[in-house]
Amino acid sequence: MAMNSGNPTLSDKRFPVATAGAEPMTVGGTVNKTAILLVLLTVSAVLTWRTALNAGSMDAIMPWVIGSAVAGFVVALVTIFKQAWSPWLAPVYALLEGVVIGGLSLFFELRFPGIVLQAVGLTFGTLACLLAAYKSGLIRASENFKLGVTAATGGIAVLYLFDIGLGMFGMPIGFIHESSWTGILFSLFVVVIAALNLVMDFDFIERAAERGAPAYMEWYGAFGLLVTLVWLYLEILRLLAKSRSR
Repeated sequence: MAMNSGNPTLSDKRFPVATAGAEPMTVGGTVNKTAILLVLLTVSAVLTWRTALNAGSMDAIMPWVIGSAVAGFVVALVTIFKQAWSPWLAPVYALLEGVVIGGLSLFFELRFPGIVLQAVGLTFGTLACLLAAYKSGLIRASENFKLGVTAATGGIAVLYLFDIGLGMFGMPIGFIHESSWTGILFSLFVVVIAALNLVMDFDFIERAAERGAPAYMEWYGAFGLLVTLVWLYLEILRLLAKSRSR
């Protein structure tokens, strides 16, 4: 049976089988690696936040935020195609994304006090609830489920690319950014799709471990899960900001 994930970092072709005698990947090992990446991301985000506050201006960190976003994208692409490098690249990606998360979080917090704590709580609450639902069998990553989530994720990605392109000409897609009910419903839809990607990631990592992927793929699995968590957090932050703007 093919294993697919809406998360482009976790596709069926991304997990090779461990060679004879090599240490295999485990779910527990992937959980530990994910925790390490989350700690690195959090430390980086906090340092970025404090740097901006000490400087008294967002301008002090914006070049770092933009540079880290670009560098993080490049590192993610390299990691996708060089899975064996993930033990080194995944921590680098976490640190870079921490700068982005720290800067964007402070930007929203200054506009809407308390929003970051709400977004963090909702992100990890969603993670915990979906993991419990997955482990209990309430949610199953069937092939139809995977197909639907993958299609929706791809559609969102294409729409965001169009928005970036149109934005360069001063014509961004309105409902992606506006706080109208259409904009809020769109953000809610994206949050749901991002959350459902977590279920697919759980399923994929579990199956990859069962299939005997090499141990270094624990870092790659953790990297893929972190990509989804960062996306989910940012979309929840956007949704809360739209709701607060009304």
